[in-house]
Amino acid sequence: MIGMRTDLFEPTPTELDLPKVALNLLPKDGSVTYISNVFDSNSCSTLFASLRASVNWQQDQLFMFGKLITTKREVAWVGDAGCSYTYSGVKKFPLAWTPELLRIKQAAEALANHTFNSCLLNLYHDGDQGMGWHSDDEIELEQNAPIASVSFGGERKFSFKHKFEKLGTSIVLENGSVLLMHAPTQHFWQHSLTKTKRSVLPRINLTFRAIRQEQQIT
Repeated sequence: MIGMRTDLFEPTPTELDLPKVALNLLPKDGSVTYISNVFDSNSCSTLFASLRASVNWQQDQLFMFGKLITTKREVAWVGDAGCSYTYSGVKKFPLAWTPELLRIKQAAEALANHTFNSCLLNLYHDGDQGMGWHSDDEIELEQNAPIASVSFGGERKFSFKHKFEKLGTSIVLENGSVLLMHAPTQHFWQHSLTKTKRSVLPRINLTFRAIRQEQQIT
């Protein structure tokens, strides 16, 4: 891991200049707000390069149809001690926070008005890598806590579809943007990162979450 000076990653006035102009994407059964330009272009470039170089990226593993699948997409799970997380049948144990992750977390917490103790990072190298339809509703997550999704790098299409009705919507997630998913969105909606044949730049996505500590789960 590369050593970094903490003062390089203090939040800028742009990140903490609240309130932001937010767009609510869902017509019913939840609330998803999109905020563009939370991080300026210089900050985006610096943070993207730092995250790509310093994070202990690993190819993701998940169980599909009873088989363990290794993806080309790379991931990392970061959080406070005790914030393990299980999805797709694989348990993740948290890496330690780094200065740049704490900077991004502070900006996300200010926008969400909520404290996060963990973060799932995804590195998408190109448009052939995406994420299928799913909801972030694992047992470890605090049910009523928001999830803050921060994007750096190439722009990608992000879609929602209602679980029980023929409703859907999409948005292009821009470099330096934040998407906030509020309860009860995960109960009624699924979301996906759409694959594309277009040439797109690599993208790093960070989803900040509130995890119930291991000793509290029954």
